Amino acid sequence: MPFPDLFAGSAISGTGMSAERFRMEVIANNIANAHSTRGPNGEPFRRQDVVFAEVLGGVRADGSPELKGVSAVELVDDPTEFDLVPIPGHPDADENGMVRMPNVKLPIEMVNLLTATRAYEANLKAAQAFRTMNEQALVLLRG
Repeated sequence: MPFPDLFAGSAISGTGMSAERFRMEVIANNIANAHSTRGPNGEPFRRQDVVFAEVLGGVRADGSPELKGVSAVELVDDPTEFDLVPIPGHPDADENGMVRMPNVKLPIEMVNLLTATRAYEANLKAAQAFRTMNEQALVLLRG
């Protein structure tokens, strides 16, 4: 095993932690704007989601791709419709007293936050396991 391959597992886990951290930031932004009825464009806040993609290196001798991890490649707006809520007297209410509210659903955001947290923790545990295995291998090589 070449020396750089010793740290490949930790590097892949690091990319996963970085991508999940970004996902948690986007989810936190969605939650923070769950009641923002007017943004800079005059529309209610539109929920955002992160798209992940694998990061590939070169091609191995057997023809399979060399995996380097994952990255957040795109931030997309959720195209679902805004909710109409009756709030007469609200500054953004229409002539019928209906206000278009953001398409953020707090229970869904909390589940997404939980899964992102668990994925981050799994990547952290994998990085710790790689570190422990490498330390044990070095101890064996010294002995």
